[in-house]
Amino acid sequence: MINLKGLATGIGSLPLADAQAAVDLILHYVPALPFWPQLPKSDVREGMLAQFSENLPGLKLQDGNLNFSTQDKEKDLELFYDRFIAGDLEYFKISPDFSRGLTAFYQRLNKIDLSGIEFIKCQVTGPFTFCSGVTDSDGKAILHDEVLMQAMVKGLSMKALWQLEHFKKFGKKMIMFFDEPYLTGVGSAYTPVNRNDVIDVYTELTDALKSQGSLIGIHCCGNTDWSMLTDTAGIDIINFDAFNFQERFVLYADNLNRFLKKGGVICWGIVPTQEFNTTQSPELLAQKIKSGLDILVKKGIDRQLLLERLLISPACGLGTLDIQKAEGILSLLSQTSVFIRKTL
Repeated sequence: MINLKGLATGIGSLPLADAQAAVDLILHYVPALPFWPQLPKSDVREGMLAQFSENLPGLKLQDGNLNFSTQDKEKDLELFYDRFIAGDLEYFKISPDFSRGLTAFYQRLNKIDLSGIEFIKCQVTGPFTFCSGVTDSDGKAILHDEVLMQAMVKGLSMKALWQLEHFKKFGKKMIMFFDEPYLTGVGSAYTPVNRNDVIDVYTELTDALKSQGSLIGIHCCGNTDWSMLTDTAGIDIINFDAFNFQERFVLYADNLNRFLKKGGVICWGIVPTQEFNTTQSPELLAQKIKSGLDILVKKGIDRQLLLERLLISPACGLGTLDIQKAEGILSLLSQTSVFIRKTL
């Protein structure tokens, strides 16, 4: 693996309606590790759940909400599993109607010099977040339906595989992120998901993707039990909100040490999103990361290893912000990347 030290990427969503303008921003501010933009303000079909819902069994998008609604659940599942078992990636594609940003990004890569690109990043909404947000006819989240949950895990894995195959032609190393804000609730008495559930689901997901040679990342923009991610064999990158939760994250030093030694990467979500303001600087954000590194070094982790396996990103997606603020965050991200690569 190359020395990642300070390379920057984004989470996924941007607040633009113009797909070409969104791609312009990405290639300008994160040229070494670009990602395709999710554009929820452009179309309801580009929302975090709807975007990955095409041809998943029984899902209907109505009035902006994604629901499980079918006259024949067994028939829908039978059709789904026929296509899944056949490995029919085209059936599980993310069509241009649901991904103008993906389409524009792919078309642009066909036209530009790719020599400066180290990785191409793609993303899928993670199954726990996805299934917690989709309800059945009784208003109950399908997360509670074991049969549907298993189907959605498989369907989302096919959405990820389709992306990896789609971008394969460019000959770049690939990163696939699963966006899982729901994981902040794991361990709560109000959450029907435990640590072992997460490990089991992501072991299955990563097994399906590893044959493609992609690095697999998990983005969680709140605090959680980070050990369940460090201890899942197929996870390569952990992306956390370093601006707000660094002090809690470094408490998992022993787990992180083992994670890094087996090849893991930490993506520090150091540029704040909701808390962003113009007084923040690359120097201040780099110093905050350095303070976290210092703690981990004191707890026995090799500093050089930490630096070589260090990516940065915004703390969360930018899709709900205004355009000026989103561009300010990307600009600060780019400047912080340069500063880290020169000084840490």
